Amino acid sequence: MSRTPLAHGSLTSLVAALALLTAGCSGTADGAEAAGCRESDRWSAKERAQWLRPSVSFPEPTADEGRDESASDEAAAVVIRPRDSEDGGPLCEPVTVQVEFWELTATPTGTDLTSVQRYQLATDGTEKRAIGFPPGLSATERGACTGVLMAAYPGARLAEAELPADIAQPTSAPTADVEFSTDRISAYKLLPPSDPDQCAMDRQPTAVPPATSGPWPSYHP
Repeated sequence: MSRTPLAHGSLTSLVAALALLTAGCSGTADGAEAAGCRESDRWSAKERAQWLRPSVSFPEPTADEGRDESASDEAAAVVIRPRDSEDGGPLCEPVTVQVEFWELTATPTGTDLTSVQRYQLATDGTEKRAIGFPPGLSATERGACTGVLMAAYPGARLAEAELPADIAQPTSAPTADVEFSTDRISAYKLLPPSDPDQCAMDRQPTAVPPATSGPWPSYHP
């Protein structure tokens, strides 16, 4: 009988220890710290986009722009940097991220938009990822009528309804806004054609010459 209080006390301590251990691995509020990481399994697509946004940057293009996911920072089109615990990360589970590139072609009526490359990766905020331009879209390869739109966003590939409904004729300065029809976009950058005004004029239909009858115009006396 003398051992009962001791056994009961040991059992109580064991239960308390297990409760603390369980609380450290789960049961935290959405986005709270758990075992040195952030829980994000219940985040909405918008919340994932907000978490990713500070990690995305678009280095200034150089002559040696890369074309793949192993590009250096200097040659990269898009860089996703790590996040420390004071900067919103890392996450307990990685999120799926898409990095997509569209080719823009200046036309008299606006801009044609065509998806040319998409990279899918997973990030928990602990690794740096640098992605280069697709073939034909680096600064040294693009023509005067060709621009690039690039974006990073979490989740699955954008649906047709989430793409920009319309892109106005861009100027040569990368200041035009692009309105995606979704709040999943973490960050985007537009590199417009270098001479869109001239491209639009070059594509205007030429005037049809007046009909002729023999060597003289039909209106010749």
